[in-house]
Amino acid sequence: MDKRVQILQSVAILVDGNNMEISIHDFVRSNKGMLNFDTVVPKLLNGRGLNRLIYFREGKQISQKLAERLHTNYYGTVVPCYKGADIPITIEAIHLSDKVDTIILMSGDSDYIELVKHLKSRGNRVEIASFVFSTSKMLVEESDYHHVLTNEDIFIYK
Repeated sequence: MDKRVQILQSVAILVDGNNMEISIHDFVRSNKGMLNFDTVVPKLLNGRGLNRLIYFREGKQISQKLAERLHTNYYGTVVPCYKGADIPITIEAIHLSDKVDTIILMSGDSDYIELVKHLKSRGNRVEIASFVFSTSKMLVEESDYHHVLTNEDIFIYK
């Protein structure tokens, strides 16, 4: 008898682009490091279904190559933000909370603690994906799970 359980969860991945980029640049001591979405996304999903992948980034210079790659591989989108991504991510997470089972926030920023509490109160599972050195301990404690990102999740472009 097969005792494996199939997990049918719909997942949204919301990326705080500036937060992740700063963390990666600090980690590799270079501004040429980027998240390797081809390895990170499957690891985060772990067999669950991807409903949305949205990369939020402050600033006018958003890589068109990144936007095209996210769209082609994951039907993802890149959203430019006027200032920080905290408010746009919060708004989007609340909008998505009725449409998905799990929301993965790719950020270690403690500004998201109240959002995590709110999403959990609505019945969502909330996971954090970030580097240990740049992650709020309180954010991890409030979340349901912490995906620790490592150097294996980064690539250096030339």
